Amino acid sequence: MEINWNNKEPIYLQLRDRLVELIMDGALLEGDALPSVRQVAGEQRINPITVSKALQMLVDEELVEKKRGLGMYVVTGAKDKLSKQERAKFLEQEWPQIAQRIQRLGLAADELLRSIKDGSGQNHGNSK
Repeated sequence: MEINWNNKEPIYLQLRDRLVELIMDGALLEGDALPSVRQVAGEQRINPITVSKALQMLVDEELVEKKRGLGMYVVTGAKDKLSKQERAKFLEQEWPQIAQRIQRLGLAADELLRSIKDGSGQNHGNSK
């Protein structure tokens, strides 16, 4: 599991978000075991308590279940639940800021769609 840590958010939130991405991307399927606390802590070189906090968040959100003596597993329906939550979060929190920036930059919808179709998302030769 590769994580590009940043200094903007606590590590446990970044780890939680990365695990959510893995579930949404299908790298962790419903019924799959999550890596152990020790494994993640060792691989990522972070405190096991930090890992436990991130995993507990997923349990609290009912995306993961603890099986005593066996570990933690992705629950059935986790991907669908996450898709709904992440869509709502995007539309309520992220999209308004993006829409304002698009408007501020004077970008037209056809420009944005063209950049998606081109797969570039770049400045189309407008370099600084």
